[in-house]
Amino acid sequence: MQIPYRKPGKFSQMKIDPLVTEKKYQELNAKLEKLKNMSQPQAAAEVARLAELGDFSENAEYQIAKGRLRGINNSILRLEHQLHQAIIIRPLKQTDTVKIGHTVTVERNGKQNTYQLLGSSETDPQKGIISHNSPLGGALMGRMVGEIIAVKLADKEVDYKIVKIK
Repeated sequence: MQIPYRKPGKFSQMKIDPLVTEKKYQELNAKLEKLKNMSQPQAAAEVARLAELGDFSENAEYQIAKGRLRGINNSILRLEHQLHQAIIIRPLKQTDTVKIGHTVTVERNGKQNTYQLLGSSETDPQKGIISHNSPLGGALMGRMVGEIIAVKLADKEVDYKIVKIK
């Protein structure tokens, strides 16, 4: 029997952004250790226990446990790859142009907003953390204080003035 070919989804082939802060790197490392030292051994023990019951074809609990173990192993591989590829964002002393890791204050229509530019895996617009790949983040990269940048959004173009870089 041939396995059916499925076209990959829109986001399945996207590469992980390697840029992370030291804090995020430590979080990912802790998550990896927890998976390796707690979750994986427990899941493997459960699979072994259920395998002793015999008849794998009709043992639904065994199939579920085996799937859970496969998911844990896949998560471990993904995290190890992400940590291996990681580029840690260091605090920058140079503040004449916007770079990844900087906190930038911009003004739009007389209202000021402050954003921190980080990697895609750490974005949280509610807390003012945006990706360098976002429309605003990409437009800010390499710019200086006092510059006015135009950011093209879905249906309009918005102008921002860079007030401060730190």
